[in-house]
Amino acid sequence: MKTKTTLLLTGTLFFALAGLAPVHAAVDADAAQKLAKKNDCFKCHAIDKTKKGPSYKKISAKFKEKKLGEKDAIKQMTMGYKVKLEDGTEEEHKIIETKDPKELSNLAQWILSH
Repeated sequence: MKTKTTLLLTGTLFFALAGLAPVHAAVDADAAQKLAKKNDCFKCHAIDKTKKGPSYKKISAKFKEKKLGEKDAIKQMTMGYKVKLEDGTEEEHKIIETKDPKELSNLAQWILSH
């Protein structure tokens, strides 16, 4: 009986603590901003204001509304799709110059965190 109680308490504690662990590693904002700057992302985007392209806050809201996630953001940054700009014109989105999946994931998470 004592063994069952110990196992039950241990299992309960394990699940309780597992809920506290982050699903993803924390976003490295400095690294994301450095990659964005290196790729001239801030030429068209800003965090909270519209430039040639939408703000990162607007992008994040759109992705949440459409239930899109990190994989979709990475696809957008790496495939060169045509995008509609704020003035109504269209152009091919610049492709991020990195093949490192961790860098792409971090940048996508940073953008979507706004």
